[in-house]
Amino acid sequence: MTPGPIIHNRELLATCWTSAGDAAPDRGDEVSPVDLRTRIETAAAVGWEGFGLLHADLAIARDTIGLQELRRIFDGSGIRHVELEFLPWWWTTDERRRISDQRRALLFEAAEVLGARTIKVAAEGDGRPVDPARFHDDFDRLATEAGNAGTRVALEFMPMTNLATLQAGVEFVTAVGNRYGGLAVDTWHVHRGGTSYAELERILPVEYLFVVELDDADEQVVGTLWEDTVNARRLPGGGAFDVPAFIAAIHRVGYRGHWGVEIISAQHRKLPIREGLTRARTATLQALDAAEALVASSG
Repeated sequence: MTPGPIIHNRELLATCWTSAGDAAPDRGDEVSPVDLRTRIETAAAVGWEGFGLLHADLAIARDTIGLQELRRIFDGSGIRHVELEFLPWWWTTDERRRISDQRRALLFEAAEVLGARTIKVAAEGDGRPVDPARFHDDFDRLATEAGNAGTRVALEFMPMTNLATLQAGVEFVTAVGNRYGGLAVDTWHVHRGGTSYAELERILPVEYLFVVELDDADEQVVGTLWEDTVNARRLPGGGAFDVPAFIAAIHRVGYRGHWGVEIISAQHRKLPIREGLTRARTATLQALDAAEALVASSG
């Protein structure tokens, strides 16, 4: 009798950019040129179990078809996991806070209607000073508000933010200690932040690991860090990162959830969404197969 897989959960979630077509972070209004129904139904048709939604597309859906109809589209397509993003500036006291609060209201309302388990939120990436006490207290309040809305918030540390490494992210969310406030851990952010996968296993508490995202990239940064992350990511197995080793490390930490796939690249944006989603899913399943062998060999 052949033993079953060690990594039992192989459900994949296409993050918002993976299905967005010719749209990119910080480019124009960020709205995808492909309507949401088409994106959701195409993702489901090629085998994805989860779908990520950006605030910009979500606002249009709310104001046109309505959130209840969006929920019916998800249910009708068989999508089981929904994640929302992206909330920046939640700790600010300047003009950015008004935008943040409007977006926050949209994301929390949508999470309740859509049954979204997690909302991704930003660290400070604008190079402006941050009051550590306020950053801590406002994240605690944000997480509590998320819990009251039936969801939770996953903070995305990045090497170009005030939480530049996995270590910094872990220290922050554990210091806050709110059960509804954890981390989004992305292969790109871990690797570019200089954290080894052995170190990841040592320092990452699974109870604060809310979102895992898989992707790949070249060994050398292409342009600036921001340009690299939004224009030059590759499919798992298509770059220099050891994605199977990352998956195996995440599994050994104790993570048993679905796997997000975040492909943001100029090359991926040019593809028809069905082709892009199919390629991304196939590459990720191959990485999971390779990770399975690593986990098995390590006992």
